[in-house]
Amino acid sequence: MASLALLRRRAMGTVRTVHQRRAMGYVPSWATVDPWAMSAATPAVGKNLVGGAWSSAAKQGTVIDPLNGEGFVKVPDTSIAEIGPYVERMAGCPRSGLHNPLKNPERYTMLGEVMVKGAAELGKPEVIEYFTKLIQRLVPKSTPQCRGEPVVTRKWMENYGSDQVRYLARSFGIPGDFTGQTSTGIRMPFGGVAVITPFNFPLEICALQTCSALFMGNQPLCKVDSKVAIVMEQFIRMLHHVGLPKTDIDFIYCDGPVMNEIVVQGDCKMCLFTGSQRVAEKLAIDLRGKVKLEDAGFDWKILGPDPSEVDYVVWQSDQDAYAASGQKCSAQSMLIAHDNWMELDVVGKLGAQAAKRSFADLTIGPVLTWTTEKMEAHFKKCLALPGAYLAFGGKRLTGHTIPTCYGAVEPTAVYVPIESILASDESFKTATQELFGPFQVSRTPEPTTPDTTAPDSTAPDSTTPVGPFLIWTVPNLDRSADRIRASSDPHPGDHLVLRQAAASRPRAREPDGEPPDRRRRLKRPALSA
Repeated sequence: MASLALLRRRAMGTVRTVHQRRAMGYVPSWATVDPWAMSAATPAVGKNLVGGAWSSAAKQGTVIDPLNGEGFVKVPDTSIAEIGPYVERMAGCPRSGLHNPLKNPERYTMLGEVMVKGAAELGKPEVIEYFTKLIQRLVPKSTPQCRGEPVVTRKWMENYGSDQVRYLARSFGIPGDFTGQTSTGIRMPFGGVAVITPFNFPLEICALQTCSALFMGNQPLCKVDSKVAIVMEQFIRMLHHVGLPKTDIDFIYCDGPVMNEIVVQGDCKMCLFTGSQRVAEKLAIDLRGKVKLEDAGFDWKILGPDPSEVDYVVWQSDQDAYAASGQKCSAQSMLIAHDNWMELDVVGKLGAQAAKRSFADLTIGPVLTWTTEKMEAHFKKCLALPGAYLAFGGKRLTGHTIPTCYGAVEPTAVYVPIESILASDESFKTATQELFGPFQVSRTPEPTTPDTTAPDSTAPDSTTPVGPFLIWTVPNLDRSADRIRASSDPHPGDHLVLRQAAASRPRAREPDGEPPDRRRRLKRPALSA
């Protein structure tokens, strides 16, 4: 009995220790940043990594807190004069890579073990909370959205633990035309490669892509948007802690032109880029096609003639359009709905769902790539189209200290008739301009007192710009889709492809709330003639 009581006390002590760590803000032993403490008085400090050594640069840049404007992170501002070691490392990696099926094959097993130990470390509740808080300080979004990144990354690492890295390099053999002849294919690396990722998912995108490059024997140089790159730096330090050789991955804080110079001078054998179409096209030219791209998206959702599960569809549309304040390349940009959905007031229901979002829990937060003033200018431009009016939202966020270099707006939708959108190339370009924020353009039932000739009179004084989220009826779909496909001058960064809002691969898209009960199905109304 005494031994059982002792075990019980020890177990309870362990539980209390975990809760105390969470309350105090537990910082792992391998980490160099405290997300609970970093501030203007005690800023976090980032470091570059090249050739296995952490270092700074001649100049430092300051990352400001998106919630109050204080400079709370200091990072290297690497200049072109300092890129020599990175160029040498990239150019010096042999075409055969760090390993391949014929060279250093034991590294496949080593990396599999790193994934096993890394997943175990990332699976600790206090480490999950550490990354969740760090991400939220840099990209203010809801806690479920932030927690989704370390959770998804940990599951991905579990998938590639042990022998799974080795199995990725599976070869194939084909019988020949005669005795003694066989055709064999083996998977070889590129060599020195680059991974360039944006700000909106500061852990999941860069972690998965960089590790994938490493698995196959490449030597990657990773560059993340400097505003959030310190998250990936901490992830790399965690990998070092669980056994990854420090020379396997290089990591740099710099701006775009500096990174462009590195990949050109270093003869980058392949560059995996996630970002804008404009930069993607430049890289494709500079690297002579040696790129793999995941660039900006213009994503559609289509609601057909048979409404069902309306509450769930509304909830999902709200998640697709407004989660993470709309700052994701798979954000819903356009909704095409049948009249039967409009008769059920799907847009009104969507507005009611979006109104539940709050700055208090960061289910709506700062927009890091558009200022409020710039968005307002586009908003008025959309409202100036014939027949346009505000569907919901349209106001600046209040009760915050978000700096003016960022945007702060409510979830918003604007109605623009399809006829107005197709009236001219300029109208089409205005209505289909992608904004990386919580914006939509919608078609709703006529307002009780419409005034489509004076758009400013229908919108509040403190309105915010709206990106494209369009609803029109199915009979117009064929003509409208043809018009979109025929457009020869889409806005840079837009991919006007008819598709549903979904990422090309699983992402850390944890919902901001619980979905409605899908078992309660709506009876389908009779189809209109």
